[in-house]
Amino acid sequence: MISLFCSFAVLLIGFFVYGRVTEKIFAPDDRQTPAIAINDGVDCVPMKQWKAYLIQLLNIAGTGPIFGALMGAVFGPVVFLWIVFGSILGGAVHDYMSGMISSRHKGASIAELSGTYLGKGAMWVMRVFSVVLLVLCGTVFVTSPAGLLDKLTPDWMNGTFWAVVILVYYLAATLLPIDKLIGKLYPVFGVLLIVMAAAVIGGIVFSGGKYVIPELSLENLHPKGTPIWPYMFITVACGAVSGFHATQSPMIAKCITSEKQGRSVFYGAMISESVIALVWAAAGVSFYGTTTLLSNALKSGASNVVYDISTGVLGVFGGILAVAGVVICPITSGDTAFRSARLILAETFKLEQKKIKNRLLITVPLLVLGGILTWFAIANDNGFQIIWRYFSWSNQTLAMIALWVSSAYLLKKGKYRFGSLLTAFPATFMSAVSITYILMADEGFKLEKTVSYVAGAVCAAVFFTIYIIGLLRNQRNRKQKIS
Repeated sequence: MISLFCSFAVLLIGFFVYGRVTEKIFAPDDRQTPAIAINDGVDCVPMKQWKAYLIQLLNIAGTGPIFGALMGAVFGPVVFLWIVFGSILGGAVHDYMSGMISSRHKGASIAELSGTYLGKGAMWVMRVFSVVLLVLCGTVFVTSPAGLLDKLTPDWMNGTFWAVVILVYYLAATLLPIDKLIGKLYPVFGVLLIVMAAAVIGGIVFSGGKYVIPELSLENLHPKGTPIWPYMFITVACGAVSGFHATQSPMIAKCITSEKQGRSVFYGAMISESVIALVWAAAGVSFYGTTTLLSNALKSGASNVVYDISTGVLGVFGGILAVAGVVICPITSGDTAFRSARLILAETFKLEQKKIKNRLLITVPLLVLGGILTWFAIANDNGFQIIWRYFSWSNQTLAMIALWVSSAYLLKKGKYRFGSLLTAFPATFMSAVSITYILMADEGFKLEKTVSYVAGAVCAAVFFTIYIIGLLRNQRNRKQKIS
């Protein structure tokens, strides 16, 4: 238990200390944000800071820090380290930069920013990659709540029925102005997510010793011996570092009314998500007692594990919270996933989005594709796990690219000579994670472990070398301008 509360404290210190370092390097000023300069009444709409924070939290969180943390807890308490330092040094920096750079480019998506700072080739890769990721994310967050509702409702309300209901809701949330549905409901659901985590950790701490939260250990406790590197770093994305957030931060970048709100809204929401992830990682191991029992429980689905923990710790109240949490939270990430995909495609095809006809033209095909993937996930016993694995890898790869985009931005615009190292270090780390995983994973190239480790490290080193060359060139050009 001491390790868990120390982890909470480090996250809080990280927000106040490293968050300020990040803010200082970016150097926010008094220029107009898209919410003020554009204010189109659909996507660029001014919001109060507290509301923007809660919407951002729900956008990036959903059940990501719950499901991912539970699966990551199978490796043991070592997952605490990744959640804490991954968030402070990587994830929160990633989210802040993605949102703030977007704000300075009229709310542009991560795909457009890639084109601006990494070239047109990168822009087209990111356009395709982002939309694929977002559709996979939207699908993941249809199947999990639909599956739980199937078990809790009459037989005629099966998984397909609930999937259709959720997709119809997605249509409304994707089409309507952001302040009409998302702006009104999300702050309430954001509070629900926080209350759910607080109630669970309170129930465990005050259980009278019935549940024991393990102390930090570097030992790999995965029952199958799955290596921590790189699997744990892929499994726990939301809560540590997540590329999905790079698609969500630009959405709220269109709604903040001052650049100086960025640290609280973007960096702060990520730290909050990490607190939630820590709660569920600790709850998973303490409730089941061993990682083997937790792993076995997860075979029945992460939604069932959340329900069992919540009802086991909190009784009927916990059951209500669990059902609300694992139904509402994923849906509220899925709808913004499709909304982000609409915005990226609108940028790609230069379709102005004030007209409902143009929004329908993009949204309907996206939801049809999401429906097809949902049918696949429901029709196959391991369909959800297959889609989740591809989503997890593409998620971390997108994080890698977003961090390199941020590094390129800081090289070009940065106030401080070596400020771009803030993002270059986590970008290099995530490059090694993503490349190593796809080389050795079953859904990747299935290469031998040593070969994958070496190849991942070499690729990351090459990327960092290219960055260093750019840094030195940038410094040389600055000196020439001064002289």
